[in-house]
Amino acid sequence: MANTRPENPSLGLVIPCYNEEAALPHLLVSLETVQKKANIPIRVLLVDDGSQDRTYEIIAAAIHPGSNLACIRFSRNFGHQIAVFAGLHHVVGDVIGVIDADLQDPPEVLLKMVNKWREGFDVVYGVRRNRKENLLLRSAYSLFYRMLQGIANVEIPLDSGDFCVMDRRVVELIKQMPEHTPLIRGLRSWVGFRQTGLEYERAARVDGESKYSLPRLVNLAVQGLVSFSALPLRLAAWLGFFTSIVGFALMIWAIVSAVGFGKTPPGWASLAVIVLFCSGVQLIVLGIIGEYLGRIFDEVKNRPHFIVESSLGWVAPADQWGS
Repeated sequence: MANTRPENPSLGLVIPCYNEEAALPHLLVSLETVQKKANIPIRVLLVDDGSQDRTYEIIAAAIHPGSNLACIRFSRNFGHQIAVFAGLHHVVGDVIGVIDADLQDPPEVLLKMVNKWREGFDVVYGVRRNRKENLLLRSAYSLFYRMLQGIANVEIPLDSGDFCVMDRRVVELIKQMPEHTPLIRGLRSWVGFRQTGLEYERAARVDGESKYSLPRLVNLAVQGLVSFSALPLRLAAWLGFFTSIVGFALMIWAIVSAVGFGKTPPGWASLAVIVLFCSGVQLIVLGIIGEYLGRIFDEVKNRPHFIVESSLGWVAPADQWGS
């Protein structure tokens, strides 16, 4: 594998933050440690996703003239994936890293990922060896990743989130994606190029509470399924076909019973069950179609992906934002 990387590359980090006042002091210390260990310049872009606590104030206090830190603050909460997407639009560097603020993904691993990038890989994503969440969330995450990998029309690695480093050309391609509900790990896989995983030990949150509750995880799963697969629509069609076959078979049975044996099958209970079953199937199919139509509706409105209220540090002034 040919090594065409620059001799003195720069690393840009995108860190989405939402109500992370408890974790931020630990994060800033960890970033200083990584900067001392690294032999390359690092610039950090913190994206405040409409936090309602002191997240922005803590970040602002850490930014000073000549600092490698910068921040953009959304006008409201637009969501984790949009925060990462916005960061990718405005971070600088030859290689770009994405990491959450809760320190479950150790920043030191980024340096190992950069070494892999130096070997010629365009994307180096983290593969979680284990998780420290409760059993319910661990099971939900495991089911989500395996279901997404099973039905997606691109190869999305198991047990890998947004924690990664990407070559600048991969980031430039992702920036061109116009969709308003991006799933970064899916887009990262979709663009292709040379990709590899790096196993690491996933830690517990350093402080504060996880922002990915079970309902948010379900929403992320639906977003991934709808964005990268048409299989739910096909399953809806097959379910309708199966229901029609069952209904046709029952109709034949009723006719044969009435004509051949002279009796009509007793019917209120069975009829009620059939009606309820068919109605349930119809509602499921309508729900699946509705999910796809809802995504189309969001796309055709063509609203801005995010709105930035203010910015700090080396990043562009806030009045130049709102892509």
